[in-house]
Amino acid sequence: MAKRHAPKARTRTNVQTLHETARSLPKARTNGRKRGNHENILSYVFSEAACRTARLAGHPITFLIAVAIVMLWAASGPLFGYSDTWQLVINTSTTIVTFLMVFLIQHTQNRDTLAVQLKLAELIIAARTAENRVAVAEDLSEEDLERMHEEYRRRADDTLERLSSRRAQMKEAS
Repeated sequence: MAKRHAPKARTRTNVQTLHETARSLPKARTNGRKRGNHENILSYVFSEAACRTARLAGHPITFLIAVAIVMLWAASGPLFGYSDTWQLVINTSTTIVTFLMVFLIQHTQNRDTLAVQLKLAELIIAARTAENRVAVAEDLSEEDLERMHEEYRRRADDTLERLSSRRAQMKEAS
């Protein structure tokens, strides 16, 4: 009689692992004060709205809609006699949209930058030969960053020299 094996335990998916990792990360800094639930909800709603709006603003169809609006406005010029009010409509509209989009795009850019920094930090920390101080480079002063940049540039030049030397030796040997 054949022996039945117990079914293998299901492995966790990458998404489950990522969610668990995200939950275990320290919460955002609050400068020593507790954040109320309404602040968390407001922050979440703003973040979601900002990301969706920025994503929507980046679509080609959104650009085409904006071009169509400007063309309609321009075509209506003769109807309104190219008046000051007619010009004020487009100037005010574009100023308001630009003003609001700056905040939304800045939020999504900050969020994306932080996500990239976290991913790079994870890779740096996971690499055995990497220097962990690089994982928190975004927290360094401008002077420290410049010193670190020069150090890495020097190391890269040294490595390039060694590689060029090895290549030359291999070329001579063959």
